[in-house]
Amino acid sequence: MKVIFIDIDNTLLSFSEYVKHTMQTGFEHFGLMRYEPYMYDIFTEENNKLWHRIEQGTLVFSELEKVRWNIIFARLGIGFDGTVFEKYFRRALYDSAIPMPYADEMLRYLSGKYTLCAASNGPYEQQVHRLEVAGMKRYFDYIFISEKLGASKPSEEFFKRAFAELNSGREEVIMPADTIIIGDSLTSDIDGGRNYGMKTCFYNVGGVQSDSIKADYVIDELNEVEGIL
Repeated sequence: MKVIFIDIDNTLLSFSEYVKHTMQTGFEHFGLMRYEPYMYDIFTEENNKLWHRIEQGTLVFSELEKVRWNIIFARLGIGFDGTVFEKYFRRALYDSAIPMPYADEMLRYLSGKYTLCAASNGPYEQQVHRLEVAGMKRYFDYIFISEKLGASKPSEEFFKRAFAELNSGREEVIMPADTIIIGDSLTSDIDGGRNYGMKTCFYNVGGVQSDSIKADYVIDELNEVEGIL
């Protein structure tokens, strides 16, 4: 193994904890109803639907920004402009860097042993800044973000463009079989990597039943990577 691709959201940085905190503070800020835990489940359900459409190529991120919170507020019975809340949500996300358990330890262990590549869907500047705030950017040799690549995981084009950049100027080409992708999404990370010929490591942070996982490795905690690589 020569190169490790690592997802960002809910793999290195906790998007879930950020969302819960920002919904609570945001609802207070705008004088909306009191945040309750079930509201996060509704956010997750609707947000996942939209991101699946992005993964399938039927929606782009700029369109998601226009509709996401309007859809969620409609489900919650909140009469507020979702585009206003989206701007608040994205400003707060820009500086959010809540590390997942053992994320920094895993990066320290892998750094120097392998070429490390961040691989994420989302806005380029935001994702890079969050890695900087978390002190994780220094570990990465390459940062592949969908906005900059012009394609999203799990599409073949995302990985094709990432590998083109990875192999630029190399005398010895890095092949997909020489790489592994670590991530929490069975679709964007595991399906995307496997379909491109990469090894895959599923971070089962959501407790998915093991018989439905088609990955080379499955871990429950990031410190288990040391037993694989």
